Amino acid sequence: MTPPEIQAIHAELGIPAHYPSFCGLDFQADCQSLVATEPDVFGRQPYLDEKAFIAWQEMQKAASADGIELQIVSAFRSADYQKNLLQRKLEAGQRLEDILKVNAAPGFSEHHSGCALDITTPDYAPLEEEFENSSAFAWLCAYGKNFGFSMSFPKHNSAGIAYEPWHWKYTAG
Repeated sequence: MTPPEIQAIHAELGIPAHYPSFCGLDFQADCQSLVATEPDVFGRQPYLDEKAFIAWQEMQKAASADGIELQIVSAFRSADYQKNLLQRKLEAGQRLEDILKVNAAPGFSEHHSGCALDITTPDYAPLEEEFENSSAFAWLCAYGKNFGFSMSFPKHNSAGIAYEPWHWKYTAG
């Protein structure tokens, strides 16, 4: 069941009441066990769930040993942050249907869990499909699961979210 405060945000943004039943995504409560990570590629201070951060550090270290540099683009986002993100896109003239193909509605973004990361590597633009051509992406596909990470939105995923080779979620432990 979607909490009333999330239902109110959806109504305010014009998200259909039936969104939870057709989006293919699970409700994600805002994480309550956040820890600060290293700065992201924009110099901001991201946060992750404590267990996810430990796994991220272990994965980064292993990748580095193989000559791969993994960098954080973004991590935890609250439902309120997600609301503001969608609101800005709507105010810029984007259609809600198009926004929901690249951003989950508030309450349904994996970023709320504190376990999702958008990842890049040097010489690749953040949040671009070209990341799939990087050695970092190949490394993540081969070894990410060893650290509890998996790509959430592969091509033709059941949630109908655009392909995001950079979006990985920690699900172990």
